[in-house]
Amino acid sequence: MPRVSKEQTDRNRAAIEQASTRLFKERGFNGVSVADLMGAAGLTHGGFYGHFSSKDELAAIACSQAFSQAADRWQTRIKNKTDAQSELHAILDPYLTKRMARNMGNSCPAATLSVDVAREAPDKPVREAYQAGTEQLINILTALSSAVDPAERRKQALVQWSTMVGVMMLASATDGNPLADELLSAVREHLMGDDA
Repeated sequence: MPRVSKEQTDRNRAAIEQASTRLFKERGFNGVSVADLMGAAGLTHGGFYGHFSSKDELAAIACSQAFSQAADRWQTRIKNKTDAQSELHAILDPYLTKRMARNMGNSCPAATLSVDVAREAPDKPVREAYQAGTEQLINILTALSSAVDPAERRKQALVQWSTMVGVMMLASATDGNPLADELLSAVREHLMGDDA
């Protein structure tokens, strides 16, 4: 059997990481087998351990990747805005939508992975990845705060972030019920102001 080139190995690994990022958000860590991950990447089950030492390792990588993708989307959205308020709206407007609440695979990793991460043992690498990703997004929100005091800026970002993630979890769980719309609408008004 011919050896796979380094380039193909790198492409295969990237495909596994991309598939796992989506599947873990859609189904949770325990709802996805190694065979599922490899199949979604278009590869056979047997090649998994050539790329990763364990599913735990891949979960941490996928979690980090999901948060990095979210941070990149946020940075792209705020790139050409002229003030902190319009930057905040550029983040919140697409985030606080039914589409985001319904599409778990492309939704917020903080909301979709939180319960699974909370169920993992404290020494699992995915916990560290989740915490680092959460900090990354909170730091973006902190930079948009209008408060002068750094502690107040952080506090404001923590409240915004907690509200965003909480409503996304609740809207996902109540999707199809008018309550989901009410929740999203109330949080939009609260975080974005009356003109939202």
